[in-house]
Amino acid sequence: MFFQLSSDGWKSRNYHQSDEKLVNLSVNLPNGTTVFRRAVFANGYVFSKYAEDVLMETMVEICGSNLQQCVGIVSDKFKSKALKSIENQHQWMINLSCQFQGVNDLLNDFNHELPLFKHVTENCFKIANFVNTKSEIRHSFLKYQFQESGRARLLRVPIGKESVFDMVEDVLTSSRVLQLVLHDESYQFTQEVEEILRNPQFWREMEAVSSLVKLVRSIALEIEKERPRVGQCLPLWEEVRVKVKEWCVKFEMDEGNVDKVFDKRFQRNYHPAWAAAFILDPVYLVKDRSGKYLPPFKCLTPDQEKDVDKVITRLVSREEAHIALMELMKWRTDGLDPVYAQAVQLKQRDPVTGKMKIANPQSSRLVWETYLTEFGSLRKVAVRLIFLHATSCGFKWNWSVSKWAQSRTGVEKAQKLMFIAAHSRLERGGFGTDDEKDAEFFGVANGDDDMINEVLFDASYP
Repeated sequence: MFFQLSSDGWKSRNYHQSDEKLVNLSVNLPNGTTVFRRAVFANGYVFSKYAEDVLMETMVEICGSNLQQCVGIVSDKFKSKALKSIENQHQWMINLSCQFQGVNDLLNDFNHELPLFKHVTENCFKIANFVNTKSEIRHSFLKYQFQESGRARLLRVPIGKESVFDMVEDVLTSSRVLQLVLHDESYQFTQEVEEILRNPQFWREMEAVSSLVKLVRSIALEIEKERPRVGQCLPLWEEVRVKVKEWCVKFEMDEGNVDKVFDKRFQRNYHPAWAAAFILDPVYLVKDRSGKYLPPFKCLTPDQEKDVDKVITRLVSREEAHIALMELMKWRTDGLDPVYAQAVQLKQRDPVTGKMKIANPQSSRLVWETYLTEFGSLRKVAVRLIFLHATSCGFKWNWSVSKWAQSRTGVEKAQKLMFIAAHSRLERGGFGTDDEKDAEFFGVANGDDDMINEVLFDASYP
């Protein structure tokens, strides 16, 4: 009936790789399935117009002239240019930025804008450079490190755009080794480095930085695993805000400065559809004193409440706009039958993680399609809106694939093989990128084109 296009790989997650990018384009379907569509190889800096052309070309390949089947795009880059341009041209579409990337970008914001991070990283640079480059100190450091942990390696120092956080973590976890070297009278430290290592405030600040890095990274990892929908974005970012505030209290940080950084990143990621989906998703209905289950308008700011109206009227025809707003008022006052609301919100414990999760994630959309039939206009918006994914995290590939497909025929062959591998992994429930899984990929790659086409046919029509 409709689908969402997912685009991942424009923004590199691995700063060690070359300027080559392998962009994966997948299709998210209403039944919860994600299907690999194609891959694009891009070199160097990618302009937003090129990304826009690739996305539009992929949409046309899938649905021809009936572009309204594509109800949105989620991508890890180009929110303010390509995605916005496509959305402005096609008013029925909701184009979102990937929230996995958004939370990771928040970490970069803290690093660039909080004086605490700048102070800690500068001091860590001084320590790491001194230890790694002074031969006698380096020898002593490696000796004590091996005695303490049974391994020996230098402190990581970032190059170019590499993350500084690995270096900070190395210095923090090497605190005892560094103190042993410092107190070894056989070696001489510079006054500056010695003062840093002897300063208790420096170690407290570094612990604070490390704690926040781990906090944000753990949230990002959870987002990547769970792949939340658009209606989950507001609760998700509120959860991040609360945890960051708790961090401020624990380490006695200035909440005002941290809040400014957080709010700026929130606004850069925010899409009005977040508020609309949050209100229309029965998962977030709240039971009031009368026993009704009503949408959580009280959780929205005045601007977000206006966004709900704007998004809904934009996603229906001009003739239906006033009807949709009347139905929204009815939804606001009547809500959902308690029995259905409780069924939608039913949770069960995940046997793997032990966490409580919604038992049937598809029930939010199904209740609009099968039960709330009196909402003629609003339901058409709801079933499309609340299904949208808020991350572009999906199929991932070993970078060696792009190096292997160097010729035009190689690219065509790779496209077929990646389709096969994607669907075989989908059937197995695995989306790993480790070398063992890629071995089977290249096992097929060594075959001839006839064999590949035969496997491709079997994968397409089971």
